[in-house]
Amino acid sequence: MSIGKNISFIGSGNLSWHLAPALDNAGHAIREVYSRNKKNAKELVNRLYQAEIKEDLDFSDSLSQIFIIAISDDAIAEVSQELVLPDNAIVVHTSGAKSLDILGYTAADATGVFYPLQTFSKSKNVNFEQIPICIESESVDAEKLLMSVAKDISKKVYRINSQDRKALHVAAVFASNFTNHCLAIAENLLSEKGIDFNILKPLILETIEKGLAIGPSNAQTGPAKRHDFETLDEHMSYLEKDESLTAIYKIFSQNIIDNYPTD
Repeated sequence: MSIGKNISFIGSGNLSWHLAPALDNAGHAIREVYSRNKKNAKELVNRLYQAEIKEDLDFSDSLSQIFIIAISDDAIAEVSQELVLPDNAIVVHTSGAKSLDILGYTAADATGVFYPLQTFSKSKNVNFEQIPICIESESVDAEKLLMSVAKDISKKVYRINSQDRKALHVAAVFASNFTNHCLAIAENLLSEKGIDFNILKPLILETIEKGLAIGPSNAQTGPAKRHDFETLDEHMSYLEKDESLTAIYKIFSQNIIDNYPTD
């Protein structure tokens, strides 16, 4: 375990809700939490040992060395430029989509990326030991420090540059966000007929477990994979009253057909 560092958070959303306590419990001191949402900031501070709510972005008197920006991607550049920092400060963002360069105008001695690859919700606990953390910095010393801090909470720490991280983030959106939205669509389709969503749970679990066990390509099944156009047409007919779902179904099916040509 590395020597405990003083850390401040800018942002109090879902990621901060889990990451700040994980770092706190690993022996790092979360000193301050700044958030435009005062209620969220107070709730997060209450989960930490000694953190205080920071009312503004002037951290010039802060004891912290690492400043973690965990806010919406669109706000990172603006907020990072407004930070007033102490000497030897390292500013990092937690975005999978934004490059390291977005911190180019911050008044920090070094910048970096500290990106936990996971979906976070306040109502669902996570085990940080199993969460991949992607690190990037142009400073050798800062990268070494960030790697050390990340390894205090995770067994899966990687050096990944901005371009590779963007590819990883796009892949993660397909694997997580789009998959979850498909589950929501399925739930709504069943709800319209008064069918309990739980009936799909064994199928969902087997699909994920099989895909991880033998690889998604090997695990693919269904009418599009079989080129069963009669069934595809029946499904499209069933969905015809909802143009957006029809379009989604058609795009997915066509992509599967294209990727699994007949012998």
